[in-house]
Amino acid sequence: MMHCTMDDLLALAAREGSAWARQHAVGCAACRAELEALYQRVAQLKALPARRPARDRWPAVRDAVLAERRRRRERWGVSGLAAAAALAGVLVFRPFWTKPVDAAELARVKQESATLEQQLERYDPDARVMSGRTAALAAALEDRIAVIDGELAQLGPPEAPARPADLVTLWQQRVELMEQLVSVHVTRAAYMGL
Repeated sequence: MMHCTMDDLLALAAREGSAWARQHAVGCAACRAELEALYQRVAQLKALPARRPARDRWPAVRDAVLAERRRRRERWGVSGLAAAAALAGVLVFRPFWTKPVDAAELARVKQESATLEQQLERYDPDARVMSGRTAALAAALEDRIAVIDGELAQLGPPEAPARPADLVTLWQQRVELMEQLVSVHVTRAAYMGL
């Protein structure tokens, strides 16, 4: 004879059991005893006290959470104030430690660039035969010089430069590239660090 499963007994306890399970539980002493034990367990579980936190602890928990929020807010406030002070210090005191662009330096670099261009014209690189590698290197240097010339044109007219420090830096880069180009044409070097 087949007995009711635990699922069948639980369904009977919930008053949702099948007709077969109801008939079997009425006729079988073992299943009836198991069903009675199930009813007792449910009653014992219902008799247990409810586990809820005591109401008098809620204010302490709330105060702890609010105190942590306040500490966090104060920490960010102090950090933000320190960052703002540092930024203000940088903006206020920056002119004292930056080196002003020297007009003489700019004139010197421009003169050096003009001198290197004159050397290239005297050399007349178009009239000489050079290897393919040397020609490619010279073309790459000329392209880089053209890029710098474009950046110099974007900075504004020479009478009123927008950013003098950038202007000096670009002219220095142009002079370095011109020196490499002169070296390539004069010595026919195959490698200049490109």
